[in-house]
This record gives sequence, C-alpha cells and structure tokens, in this order.
Amino acid sequence: MSDPVIIATGQTYERRSIQKWLDSGHRTCPKTRRTLAHLSLAPNYALRSLILQWCEKNEVELLKSDADQDSDHSEPKEGIPSLVRNLSSIHLDMQREAVKETRMLSKENPDYRVAIAKHGGIPMLVSLLSYPDSKIQEHAITTLLNLSIDEANKQVIAKEGTIPAIIEILKNGTMEAKGNSAAALFSLSMLEENKDMIGDMNGIPPLVDLLQKGTIRGKKDTITALFNLVLNHRNKGRAIDSGIVAPLFRVLGDKNLGMVDEALSIFLLLAAHPDGRTAIGQSSVVQTLVQLTKEGTPKNKECALSVLLELGSHDSSLVSVALQFGAHEHICEVERSGTDRAQR
Repeated sequence: MSDPVIIATGQTYERRSIQKWLDSGHRTCPKTRRTLAHLSLAPNYALRSLILQWCEKNEVELLKSDADQDSDHSEPKEGIPSLVRNLSSIHLDMQREAVKETRMLSKENPDYRVAIAKHGGIPMLVSLLSYPDSKIQEHAITTLLNLSIDEANKQVIAKEGTIPAIIEILKNGTMEAKGNSAAALFSLSMLEENKDMIGDMNGIPPLVDLLQKGTIRGKKDTITALFNLVLNHRNKGRAIDSGIVAPLFRVLGDKNLGMVDEALSIFLLLAAHPDGRTAIGQSSVVQTLVQLTKEGTPKNKECALSVLLELGSHDSSLVSVALQFGAHEHICEVERSGTDRAQR
C-alpha cells in the first residue's frame, strides 16, 4: 500500500483499489462482505507512517500515490478533524480504529498533540474512558497520557473532569491501562492544583495497590506518580493511611525494579510527616537503610543517609537503633569517600 484508508467497517485498503471497487457500484466491504453504512474513506496515517519507515529502512522507493498529489492528504494534521469525529462514530470498528490511530499520532509528534486537542479530541477521549470495551479504554487513556505531555493540554484534560475517570481505570482497568493511568496521573500532577485534586478524589489508594500488584513498568510509573503527589503535605498523610510504607519497603529489595533511589526519595518526603516517621521508624526499615549505607551505590548511600538523618533528627531512639546495626562505621566510610551531599 502507498495510501491506506479505513472504510466504515474498520478495514484498511489501498485507496485506489477500494475506490475502484466503490466506483463499480459495490456497497459492501470486500473482506467482511458487510454492507457499508457510509462511503467515507478515512486516511490511515498510522499505517502509512509505518510503511514510510519500513521503506526508508529498506531503501525502497514508495510509489507516488494520489495522496502525494493531493494537499488534503499530504499532511496527517489535515485529517485530524475527521479522525476526531470518528472517535464518536456509532460504528464500533471505526471508533476503535480512530482511537488506535489517535494514540499512535499523539505519540509521534508534538504538532499532532496540539491539533488533536484543538479539534476537540480531549472531551471525546475522556468520554471513551468509561467505555465498556477494554481495548478502547486502553487506547483512550494512553492517548490522553500522550496529549498531556503538552503543557496547555494538561490544564484542558484536568478541566474536562478526567481525573475521576483515570482513577476508575486505575482501579478496574487492564494491567496496561492501569500502568498508563498511573503515568497520566504523574503527568497531570506536574500542575500543583492537580496534586490536591488527585488526593481529594482518592487517587492515592489505587496507586499504592498498583505498587504492590503491578507489572515492573506499572510499578515504575506508580513510584514516579507517588513521588510527585507526596510533595503535597496533605498527600503525605493520605499515602501513609493507604499503607504505602510496606510495599515501598519491598521496592528497596527488588533488584529487577531498580528504583531504590526513587523509593528512598519518597521515604524522605514521608519522614517529614509525624505519622510517616512512626511508620518508617521500624527496626527492619532502619536496618535496611543502614545496610544501604554500607553496600549501596554512591547515590543509594546518599539517599539512605538523608532518610536516617531526617528520622534521627526527630527521634534519638532511632539513632540508637541505627548505631546497633553498625551505622557509625559505614557513615565514617561515606564521610571519606561518598558523594558531596552524602559527606555533608
């Protein structure tokens, strides 16, 4: 194919071939044999992009197509309005194809993110978050995640009442959709006002749950989201009440995850909260922190010492516990050979 297009049944064909079929009087899909609800041809930009990439990689010259002669089809942005309209199509196949293609385009190019939002794509995508089709849900949340990379889009997405729908997917979506929901909450929480909103709408408990049960990628996205959220003081208490300490502690021993520094950074934020110090100040946690000052990477040692300092500054009994686990010797070694911050 050089100019792939999507017809009403969601099937993709070469434009010249399907147009010839339609021009000869056919009103059915050649593959499914179903009668076409309409005769519109929607450019499949995602597939065309893949074809162009393959041709470039394999040094194959793509045949000139009608699309190359027609300025209406020369730029994917020109097709964004019809793509956005198809997001609310009454035909499930076309709707599914449209949200899948929107996901791919929004990942590829910042201009597409702006264009999709400009033509009203965000409210359409938000409405699809509650759709019973799990694949459509997954594509919609991932597209919103991609769109949220654009700063202006972050505010629009939050104003569309998206956060409750994202939290709902975080609770009940597929595992991939949950991970992308966590990433979307991280992106939206870059705006200060959204941190409180996510906390107020009970977004933290399902994040803590995903930290326990998610895939490696899902857990990484969750840790990043939780770090951003607990920068907000009220969210520190919410995270502690949601039982964050135990799964976060397990992250310290998970070598496959490789998020020790990130987990320690969250511990440091929680240690600024009285309830956080109580939850963290267990001998098993203190022992692990001391162990990291001995065996961790230079950055691990720096982060672990920061947490021990915060805990010990508020509770001298925790200093005694740390000393019993041999902290003094390891701290003296870090003082000689650690990073600048660790030495301080």
